[in-house]
Amino acid sequence: MSTKELTEWAYPLAESLLAEPLPRRWNHSQGVAERARTIASILGLDAELLEAAAVLHDIGYAPDLAKTGFHPLDGARYLRDIAHADERLVRLVAHHSCAWMEAEARGVREELESEFPREKAELTDALCYCDMNTTPDGAPTNPVDRVNEIAGRYGPDSLIGTFIRRAEPEILASTARVLTRLSAVESQTRQPM
Repeated sequence: MSTKELTEWAYPLAESLLAEPLPRRWNHSQGVAERARTIASILGLDAELLEAAAVLHDIGYAPDLAKTGFHPLDGARYLRDIAHADERLVRLVAHHSCAWMEAEARGVREELESEFPREKAELTDALCYCDMNTTPDGAPTNPVDRVNEIAGRYGPDSLIGTFIRRAEPEILASTARVLTRLSAVESQTRQPM
């Protein structure tokens, strides 16, 4: 499957799993994919891969897929076992937005990492950037407000609230790395000939 075909396949799949049972999650996923398109200039041939991962990253929340209660693992298993998706796409979904830290809190980090090796850091940073710069409704935001929103929604002492605060420095570092790459690409394009 070509990378363009990958995104053409990913959108209807994500919509079929999320739009009806979880419309807000579907809006968020579309917004994350929109953020992915805004950083395509730093991704080269991986731009379409990232966009596909962005629209699919939260499918593990779909009621028919939620088996473990840990959506990155549930989504990745579905993509691997049922949808037979591209291996790199599956790994991005499995490891999106510091999933390893939440997996550790849930006692499934070894399971996650043995089943799904991490994708290269530039792509995991980019997906984290896209996810953490998108509100639950799909609008643009910033990672500080997004982390605060997540902690507030789940409660500061919940597993998710604790995880997101623990992950916050890495989320901010991922965002900074993406912004540095974007700045470098933009300054190259502004260079006089």
